[in-house]
Amino acid sequence: MHSPASQSLPRRRFLQMALGAAGLSVAAACSRAAPTTSPAATAGANAGAAAPASGSTQGSLRIALFGSREDADRRAALIPPFNKLFPNVKVEYTPIQGTDWEEFFSKVLTMKAANNAPDITFVATEGTQLFAGQGLALPLDDYIKRDQKDMAQYFSDVHPSLVEAMMYEGSLYELPIDFNAPNMYFNLSVLQAAGLEYPPADWTKDTFYDYAKKTAKKDSSGQTQVFGYQWVNRLWGSWSPWLFVNGSNLLTEERAPGGDWLWQAFYKDDKAATGRGGGWRWNAPKANDAANVEALDFMVQMLKDGVSAPIELGGGGQLQGFFSGAKLAMTPAGGFWAGGLHAAGMAPDTFDVQLFPKWKSQRHQFGTAGYVIMKDARDKDLAWEYLKYLSGVEAMTIELKGNNSTPTRRSFMTAERYAETGPKHWQVFYDTLEKNPDTAPIPAPPESNPMTTIFTKYSGLAMTQEMTPKAALDSMQKDLEAVWAKRKKA
Repeated sequence: MHSPASQSLPRRRFLQMALGAAGLSVAAACSRAAPTTSPAATAGANAGAAAPASGSTQGSLRIALFGSREDADRRAALIPPFNKLFPNVKVEYTPIQGTDWEEFFSKVLTMKAANNAPDITFVATEGTQLFAGQGLALPLDDYIKRDQKDMAQYFSDVHPSLVEAMMYEGSLYELPIDFNAPNMYFNLSVLQAAGLEYPPADWTKDTFYDYAKKTAKKDSSGQTQVFGYQWVNRLWGSWSPWLFVNGSNLLTEERAPGGDWLWQAFYKDDKAATGRGGGWRWNAPKANDAANVEALDFMVQMLKDGVSAPIELGGGGQLQGFFSGAKLAMTPAGGFWAGGLHAAGMAPDTFDVQLFPKWKSQRHQFGTAGYVIMKDARDKDLAWEYLKYLSGVEAMTIELKGNNSTPTRRSFMTAERYAETGPKHWQVFYDTLEKNPDTAPIPAPPESNPMTTIFTKYSGLAMTQEMTPKAALDSMQKDLEAVWAKRKKA
């Protein structure tokens, strides 16, 4: 059933308002802008980076990066400190542009097929199992065991949930560098205009809905001018956080066995590591679970109410302009938005962030990212030395400049780091892990590419009201089951 025309902003007008609000771009969920100096590092400059192993003292490394030539050039700042350790090693960043991670992965696979694969590839959660499951990435287990003393400081500074997300069938494939969980961002001027205050951490779905309705504003003709809530149609941070807080997921969840070698070596006394295994398994789709239908129905209802605008597909640049232009009260986004909003001209006290509201639970989802060593790397030992370097304080200080992502190291989370960009409640970013022990990665099986395509297709059909939420998720379930059937035949 279609809502009246007066209840939603036409798509073209929405885009015009979004683009007119601010001419800016935003990093994807787990990508980030250029590196900076962070005042957060409390350990030595090279803490967490092991001493060079003998042998790998010369050669070259080519690193595939999701981004533009400009992004790659900015990361050139990472190379001189590494060359102090290895003066005879040439490091080159190869940018690969794409609209999303799926396109990036496809291009890397094309390079592989052409025998032109990089030595190291930047990979987010969405691709870890794709690379590991297809035998493209090298397990890091033996290197970590060999350099256990050198790596102890890194692991002591990183939450175990982030590490577990980078494991596949008992082996670790990446050292997570940054992460983002979809928390709730607020445009404070929009909240204040509606007479609303920053909500407490234990706020609920009903409180959220009340906020969304009170902040939505219409003009004299009935057209919505300010929306209470909006999201981007993609896997991470779209309507999928509502699946988690409603006690469900897109896929069934299971922990793979193994991983004790890592948990005993680095997290033996950490309660947050209790019960962890060798990575996540997503064995079967459950798209049409009743809780998922309820969550998607809630999204459609907000659209019908004029509380939410028509969704967009892909990145969040247009949505960020909409938000910074005070046309939007709330949206799910990660720590990368802090730097993005600051770059868009928003002062630190004009926006804030809180945990996602509680429904049946307050379980959050996250995506994380790091670097994999390709199995075809020309010098795997040298590639490992670069991964160790990237996990150290000096390199992470350079790479995570500008708060365009959330550092995986707790020691980086300081008031000084967020003083320039905001938000005021920056602690929320890491509290998502520390205060929600069941927080977990987005579902990211080896079939992540087709799964994401199916997810966004039927999410869009439900939001345009071409299908009911139940019919859309039934169709999504059918298509996902067809994908999983191919897994069984493989």
